[in-house]
Amino acid sequence: MDYRDKRLRSSIHLEIEGKSFVIDTGPDFRQQVLRERIDHLDAILFTHEHKDHTAGLDDVRAFNFKQKRDMPIYARKNVLNQLRQEFSYAFQEVKYPGVPQIEAFELDGKPFSVENVDFIPVEVLHYKLPVFGYRVGDFTYITDANYIDDEGKEKIKGSKILVLNALQKDPHISHYNLQEAIALALEIKAEKTYFTHLSHKMGTHKSVESELPGGVFLAYDGLKLTL
Repeated sequence: MDYRDKRLRSSIHLEIEGKSFVIDTGPDFRQQVLRERIDHLDAILFTHEHKDHTAGLDDVRAFNFKQKRDMPIYARKNVLNQLRQEFSYAFQEVKYPGVPQIEAFELDGKPFSVENVDFIPVEVLHYKLPVFGYRVGDFTYITDANYIDDEGKEKIKGSKILVLNALQKDPHISHYNLQEAIALALEIKAEKTYFTHLSHKMGTHKSVESELPGGVFLAYDGLKLTL
């Protein structure tokens, strides 16, 4: 079996100017961090509140123990509210010993900095749910989207690398399908575009990538990109 066809939940690790960030902590967060040997994490950014992007937050406690500090997390208000509900024990004033230590920062859609690294939120729609993608320098990460307005597209344009969701070949109510993602990639014209959040319905890596235009690729678990 092609190792590129073993797909865990979507997440990404960024190393920028000596700093370490993760976007989304899905149910596979612990497994992914151990696999990639990520031994330091400066902050976590969230795209939205769905469980396949948040369920692994409890496992930040290992970084709390190792780094002797709270873990900063960044998300819009509704996402933080959902996290406070699902992980209420981590947000109580009097905490049970050993629970995750979290410091929450609310995003309002404006550019922000973490550890002197600048992030630009890109608002997209996941059916009717607002979701944040993020641009960092010449890199943009968009997951769980099926609509981006002109303002959002302008924030993405000029990226050298774009990571974009493409769930499957058939139409879907809340994700770009393959043809929609290809059309957007050709419109944005990044030097390289990688499709992520691939479901089992997409097909095998080898067969699908042979159908893609130049400069467009399928991402896979463990893929490393350099700018």
